[in-house]
Amino acid sequence: MADHPKSFVLSTELHNYILEHSSPIDAVQEWLIARTGELGPISMMQVAPEQGWFLTMLTRVTRAKFAVEIGTFTGYSSLCIARGLGPNGRLLCCDVSEEWTSIAREAWERAGVDDRVELRLAPATETLGALPADTVIDLAFIDADKPNYAAYYEAVLARLAPDGIIAVDNVLWSGAVLNKDANDENTQAIRAFNDMVAADDRVDKVMLPIADGLTLCRKK
Repeated sequence: MADHPKSFVLSTELHNYILEHSSPIDAVQEWLIARTGELGPISMMQVAPEQGWFLTMLTRVTRAKFAVEIGTFTGYSSLCIARGLGPNGRLLCCDVSEEWTSIAREAWERAGVDDRVELRLAPATETLGALPADTVIDLAFIDADKPNYAAYYEAVLARLAPDGIIAVDNVLWSGAVLNKDANDENTQAIRAFNDMVAADDRVDKVMLPIADGLTLCRKK
């Protein structure tokens, strides 16, 4: 069970109730949560267990064959996406940290999904820009540096399959999107991104109060 909520809108007790009434996590996920916790406060960057299950289900129901993750950290979300892929599915992970993704590599190996995951350590816009012109992305998860959210979104959308899905994390930013006194770079970037997506008629979209806020976009 969680020692603290992964969502600012949930108490620890209610979060634990959610976990108790969802599919349980396994030994690899438990190891990864504990291993990430050893990093200290930065461990809060790890997605919540229920969000991980949501990503697995989303990957399965969309029958994604090629998925992209922007911002891998220690690998919990990528582990969950990889588990949702079919036998021939592939996941491309984009990150810039060798230290954090070394933990992710171990988690993928422990879970037996390392053969379907490719990690590229470089700015995500460069990685996506270097993909072959005919590359089609079925599912993307964006959870990296906030000022570049719009650039990541556009780079993915240009290659997204019709009916393909983009999931974007942290869109509520612990409620700071409504705090008029919060004007730091990250908060302003999230607000601008949310407004951009809301006005984008290329996609259907829904913002969900999962964890720190998750927006789903479907390409029309």
